[in-house]
Amino acid sequence: MERNTQEELKAHLMETNAEFRQLAAEHCGYAKQLEALEALPHLTDQEKLEEVRLKKLKLRLKDQMEAIVSQNRAQQVA
Repeated sequence: MERNTQEELKAHLMETNAEFRQLAAEHCGYAKQLEALEALPHLTDQEKLEEVRLKKLKLRLKDQMEAIVSQNRAQQVA
């Protein structure tokens, strides 16, 4: 039940919160870039560095999105 509520809250934020929407779009873009790198048979040293950089950026965005979700969940409870 909690999971469904969280997904509903994320969907609501996608519709109503421009910052959340922007973060989600950037997160998706990094995910697609990572998929492209991971599809390559061998990565050069530069590509490996890019993969690590993208993973860190993606994680930072996820953390920011989760903070917005938590903040909105707290507001709903209050």
